[in-house]
Amino acid sequence: MALSSFSVWLDATRPKTLLLAVAALLCGNSLAAAQGHFSPAIALLTLLTAVLLQILSNLANDYGDVRKGTDNRHRLGPQRGLQQGRISLTAMRTAIGLILTLTTLSGITLLWLARPSLTVLLSFVALGGVSILAALAYTLGTKPYGYRGLGDPAVLIFFGWVAVGGSYYLQSQQFHWLILLPATASGLLAVGVLNLNNLRDIENDRACGKLTLAARLGPEAGRWYHLLLLVFSLLGFTAYALLMARSAWGWLFLLAAPWLLTHANQVLTTQHAQSLAPMLGLLAKIALMTNLLFAIGLLADR
Repeated sequence: MALSSFSVWLDATRPKTLLLAVAALLCGNSLAAAQGHFSPAIALLTLLTAVLLQILSNLANDYGDVRKGTDNRHRLGPQRGLQQGRISLTAMRTAIGLILTLTTLSGITLLWLARPSLTVLLSFVALGGVSILAALAYTLGTKPYGYRGLGDPAVLIFFGWVAVGGSYYLQSQQFHWLILLPATASGLLAVGVLNLNNLRDIENDRACGKLTLAARLGPEAGRWYHLLLLVFSLLGFTAYALLMARSAWGWLFLLAAPWLLTHANQVLTTQHAQSLAPMLGLLAKIALMTNLLFAIGLLADR
């Protein structure tokens, strides 16, 4: 019984999507380490905070979609504990409150350890508050932004610019605009995972009034949009390598290009929405591998 309950809650955290938080933090911390700035403790706490934020968003997403009736029997994605009735709404609210508390404590500990200047500290406190609000407001509230097609830019901002740029700054205590190139590239891969999720559920989302960007674009245009996300991600990493790479190591991330392009072609050519379901987890793994290769290349290129 206990194992069954643990499995239900573990599934509610959506472990495959947590790879995206790991990928972004790999990118940001390796960018700092390549320039001689690295604290294992800060790296661990940035990762913990990012993963907790992702779990908070996933739990709140389930809660909001169930309350609004979007998670129903017509939805093609996997049925989760809340939708099946194996987790009660009360238990989910409690879990959201617990993860919110842990996220806040982790973020405070991270800032105490990094010890930025007062101005930067206040900026990161505000950024942390906005990140938590964004995690909750995707499907919660009377006007959730995920239902208005704004999920994609939010993922780019928080999984790209904030996660990569923020972790880089906390390690190095500095910022360079060139960091936005790999930050954008990493963020676009995370947007690709969200887009796949939304492509799979276009019909049900439209019927429930959840007008994601994929629902607005439609299946065909949404698939071409998916291709552009992956191509521009590669271009972001490439632009950084052109400007900063000292050797062939700086181009190691290109080993992931065949996987990304093969995946994009599969998304373009599949005719059935249900066929997109297994591709979501695959893209999360490819995103992690791409960022890992980029990180290894950065460190080897020093």
